[in-house]
Amino acid sequence: MIEQPPKGSAEIEACAAAWLERKNFTPWSNADQSELDVWLGASWAHRVEFWRLETAWNRMERLTALRAPRAENAPEARRRLMPALRKVAGAMVLAGVTGAAAYSYFSVPGDTRYATALGERKVLKLADGSSIELNTATSLRVSHDKAHRTVWLEKGEAYFDIKHDAARPFTVLVGSRRVTDLGTKFSIRKSNSEIKVALVEGLARVDPAEPSAHPSSAVLSPGDVAIATAGSLKVIRKPEQELRDELGWRRGMLVFVHATLADVAAEFNRYNDTKLVITDPDAATRRIGATFPAQDVDDFAALAKTVLRLHVEKKGNRIFISR
Repeated sequence: MIEQPPKGSAEIEACAAAWLERKNFTPWSNADQSELDVWLGASWAHRVEFWRLETAWNRMERLTALRAPRAENAPEARRRLMPALRKVAGAMVLAGVTGAAAYSYFSVPGDTRYATALGERKVLKLADGSSIELNTATSLRVSHDKAHRTVWLEKGEAYFDIKHDAARPFTVLVGSRRVTDLGTKFSIRKSNSEIKVALVEGLARVDPAEPSAHPSSAVLSPGDVAIATAGSLKVIRKPEQELRDELGWRRGMLVFVHATLADVAAEFNRYNDTKLVITDPDAATRRIGATFPAQDVDDFAALAKTVLRLHVEKKGNRIFISR
């Protein structure tokens, strides 16, 4: 029997690896599964670390070479398993910080709300080395103590660069979904109708916030984008360049690749008091590819007039565009 581990991150990792060894290299019974379920249910940190190592195991290129061995070779195989798992899982834990116009630091336990105004960006740096970057018109709440790190994304969009710690799981609650860091860089955007989670590096797990509400879950790899609505969850793949383009807001830029004017207007309107209004269907479906500073709505209007030869008229804080 595997004993309940202490709360330290290294010991949780060791215990999770021991469970994975036992499950893959010894006969596995319903009683064993029940015992594992008890251990997993004892702590969210247990579940996060087991998921992380199990995902690493499934992704290992040498999985077929490490399948259940003959009985006489089992002890040696088990000795090789933990270092191999740790090497793969360790490669998933990535950290870093990127700049933005405003910074806010917090390092003591608490429950604090942060927000950005229209067109504003802000970076929150946690004492553990993690960071959260808020995009325009975003509101979130952060709670952290010795056991947990939790964020509630109430509206808007944020980029997360998280330092993994199995003893202090990092989770983001957004709408009806829970996103759990497994050593990760990812973005989350919440709109009225859907939640989009884009995985840049590492791994993240998307689950229902309430287990009984939505049965679907997914573990995301780099390039995966999870799109969740009230009753569904789907995962699509996007090229690395497309993900970088969508994160152009982190450097204050909007990148459009073969985008309709309707989509361009909607994106500019997220950042500016001056709103673009496309007044006819023909103009709305015209497509462009260009990069603009997020707040240079007037430059875009000038391009629409001189390059696309559309009619542009400004009235107050509205710019009307038509054929």
